[in-house]
Amino acid sequence: MKRYSRAICWFRRDLRLTDHAALYHALKNSETVYCVFLFDSDILGKLTDRQDRRVEFIWRCAAELNESLSKHRSALWVLHGSAEEQIVSLARKFDVQAVFCNHDYEPDAMRRDAAVEAALGEIAFHHYKDQVIFECSEILNGSGKPYSVFTPYKNAWLKKLDEYYLSAYPVERYLSAFAQCAPIPFPALESFGFSPGKLNVEAGESGADKLFEDFMLRIDEYRKARDFPALNGTSHLSVHLRFGTLSIRRLASHAQHSGSAGAASWLSELIWRDFYQMQLYHNPSLAEGRAFKLQFEAVDFPNDPEKYAAWCEGRTGYPLIDAAMRKLNRTGLMHNRLRMVSASFLVKDLHVDWRWGEKYFAEHLLDFDLAANNGGWQWAASTGCDAQPWFRIFNPVAQSERFDPEGCFIRSQVPELANCPDKWIHAPWLMPEIEKQRYGVIIGHTYPAPVVDHAEARIAALAMFKEAIRGSNQRRSM
Repeated sequence: MKRYSRAICWFRRDLRLTDHAALYHALKNSETVYCVFLFDSDILGKLTDRQDRRVEFIWRCAAELNESLSKHRSALWVLHGSAEEQIVSLARKFDVQAVFCNHDYEPDAMRRDAAVEAALGEIAFHHYKDQVIFECSEILNGSGKPYSVFTPYKNAWLKKLDEYYLSAYPVERYLSAFAQCAPIPFPALESFGFSPGKLNVEAGESGADKLFEDFMLRIDEYRKARDFPALNGTSHLSVHLRFGTLSIRRLASHAQHSGSAGAASWLSELIWRDFYQMQLYHNPSLAEGRAFKLQFEAVDFPNDPEKYAAWCEGRTGYPLIDAAMRKLNRTGLMHNRLRMVSASFLVKDLHVDWRWGEKYFAEHLLDFDLAANNGGWQWAASTGCDAQPWFRIFNPVAQSERFDPEGCFIRSQVPELANCPDKWIHAPWLMPEIEKQRYGVIIGHTYPAPVVDHAEARIAALAMFKEAIRGSNQRRSM
């Protein structure tokens, strides 16, 4: 005898039917389960780009989810509006006894879920861990507090890990509980106020599976190849992890059991995801723009708008930075090494507040995730937990020479430098005048002059951080 006669499974950042915690519990405990996805107007209303790639990606994932459900003579009920109104209204329409969903750790999402649960009244609201291996307070230090340094967190994470935490939820055992219905017309993207056109990746479980299978052939080389943007060295799975078109348990299990150095290195990246989600849960003020290290709250950034615009538009005069930003603007994608270098350059070379860069990435990254984006920016700005030291400042030319030695990635994104010799591709302003003429690289005309001198900018950045530390120490002593 099942606990409920009718229930809703509310899909959010978990757009798949396999190994899905909430769906498993809903199907196992209910005679009939209605699958629902909401295009949340409270979120969509804040987006300014009516061709936002993320909305199209979600829409395509939901469409594939609907097709998968149709094979079981069911369908995906697609709603549009605020969660508190739409989910509660549908729950009452279907006369369900319970709503099932998976945890979301962002402060706004937690407030949303609390409001929905309160509005449901007597209807049960069940939610489960699904997007991470360990959540909230499952990994704590010896004092019962959250870790603020990654390596001991990782060691504790690995020590706690066993097959229980990697086991898939056997959703396939209970598929007969899907609500049976005739096909429901799937709404057009335009009905939500958006239009397609910019998405350049495959969506849905099918897209995720293709990428996963391809990466499994390359995972052993991950550690060696991951830092070079011109190589096919990363998994390309970040957007699928973000929207849950494949299970984190599936990925972590494969990495854990693979045994190669590449797989171990990739597993560390998955652990970073858990680490940042845990930090956001315990420090919700991070979502409000607060620095994790309060001593750096008062760094006096000049925030030159022209320098910021040059960074956004990929015309700083530093080829690797410009290539990274242009690819982000064109595709919504950015290699992780380039995220670190570009962020460091904005903060410590251009002296622009890290929050400006965090916001820009939030608006443009296809795989934008609040916890990871905030964690990455505060790492680069030296304001976060386990961040790079404030006195460590990436040299953009040295980074370019090291990670794009032949300039292949630069040339792919900055056509003005297509003919530039390898010797000068990383710092074309140093090229002799006769060679600039020969190769058509005219600094300040065909390609921008450097917006700052790195050596001078580095000295100024160190002074800014030193002053912030001095001021913080003075305040503590008062």
